[in-house]
Amino acid sequence: MSASLLAILAVSVLLAAVARRYDLSSPLFLVVAGLAVGLIPGVGRILELELDPDMVLYVLLPPLLWSAGLESSYVSLRANKRAIGLLAVGLPLVTTAVVGFVAYRTVPELTVAAAFVLGAIVAPPDAVSAGAIGRRLGLPRRTMTLLGGESLLNDATALTAYKVALAATIGATATWQAGLQTFGLALVGGVTAGYVLGQLIVFIRSRLDDPLVESAIGLVAPFLVYLAAEEIHGSGVLAVVVAALLSGQRATRAGYAARLQDAAVWKAVQLVLESFAFLLIGLQLPAVVEGLRGISAAVIVTSSVAVLATVIAVRIVWVYPFAYLPRLLSARVRAAEPAPAPGQVFIVAWAGMRGVVSLAAAFGVPLTTLGGADFPGRPHIVFLTFVVVVGTLLLHGLTLPWLIRRLDTRGAQERADALAAAAARDKAGQAAADRLDALLAGGAPDVDEHAADVLRAWNARRRQAGWQRVDDTRSESPMGVFRTLRLEMLAAERAAFIAERDRGTIDDEVLRAMLHGLDLEEATLNRE
Repeated sequence: MSASLLAILAVSVLLAAVARRYDLSSPLFLVVAGLAVGLIPGVGRILELELDPDMVLYVLLPPLLWSAGLESSYVSLRANKRAIGLLAVGLPLVTTAVVGFVAYRTVPELTVAAAFVLGAIVAPPDAVSAGAIGRRLGLPRRTMTLLGGESLLNDATALTAYKVALAATIGATATWQAGLQTFGLALVGGVTAGYVLGQLIVFIRSRLDDPLVESAIGLVAPFLVYLAAEEIHGSGVLAVVVAALLSGQRATRAGYAARLQDAAVWKAVQLVLESFAFLLIGLQLPAVVEGLRGISAAVIVTSSVAVLATVIAVRIVWVYPFAYLPRLLSARVRAAEPAPAPGQVFIVAWAGMRGVVSLAAAFGVPLTTLGGADFPGRPHIVFLTFVVVVGTLLLHGLTLPWLIRRLDTRGAQERADALAAAAARDKAGQAAADRLDALLAGGAPDVDEHAADVLRAWNARRRQAGWQRVDDTRSESPMGVFRTLRLEMLAAERAAFIAERDRGTIDDEVLRAMLHGLDLEEATLNRE
């Protein structure tokens, strides 16, 4: 099993590299590749790859949530808390109920409680899927905030419903009061654990002044936070998200070396884990099909179409009223929130991708009840979850690029971002110029007028670069020419350093230090 996982990990990264090289959607490419491999006879028995729920929930999920939390904006989440709350709490509960009813009517083997287990499993869109596909498609920021905030926070709702329905199915006592207590404990415990541990992690990292150790602590932090929250029966998901948001806020005040290190580390971790997760989804096909023996094709087809269509339809029916009705009924909402663009509303309604967490929950359903009987309809639950996960990934992933282009949801946001960034850069440049003048007026040592002029020119160039980006004329502007020439100069310097190393004048350690300085300057030029 361990050798198989290592092989899948290596292959998933290679396939992700191929997808990025040819500008393909990595999530879709990896899922389809996994499905294709799964169709090869005997592969399932050779790889022995039935998904381990603990591996997903305790190994894959915490770092992916942490990475998504670091990239999220606390300011944006707070500004959209009403909409995110409706998506993260109300929608999963409604989806659980409606999908459970449809599944109960279309699958004879399912009891009411077991049908609600399925509904809770497929209710929450997945943080991995939403983030990966959203980044690939370039969704507008507010849309990504809504989808990301929803997928980061809805697991507490859906997993609570899952636990209550599962307890009722296996014969344990389950009441509405117990369900509310479970949800309350998950919410309070998760937020508390995340806040306390997040503040502790921020405090420790801020006292180290060692980028390498800071990054190492950041790598183990999500696992520590998740486990601690789960131990007190809180939501590990909420705890990781809260702690990651705190760490992300602190990162803006950290040293440049720690930020550069963290950015590089987490981008690599994100690529590896997302690639592994999506390939793993496709590879579950043999295990899923194996459980369908003896079940009629009519029931399989009817229930698959009904459940998948219900999952998609419930989201659309929920999103549209709650996007517009609160604005019609409340002047406070109209004053606090921008009017939703029709195209963005449709994107939010359509982009409900499910992912590996739903599959983990499905495979985590026990084989038997407390009385020793077979868990009612477990093969159906696993198969229908697989249908919903793969169906939403492929359907939404294949249609969203066309819809985004058709609805033109990106242009206005991109220009607004460029204008805001240019204005902020101009203010920062003015602050830098004022600071330089103050230092010179105060008699800064060993600074002649020529050096001051160079610093003023460099600062002016950076202030102008933001405004030129708004007009998209960087490549033809004087600043664009400066950038191109300086990049060519850096390439020549880099080649000269390497030649000196090859001649034995300097060793590799000295070369790496010199190249690091050039790399930082090139990164600065490419960010402007």
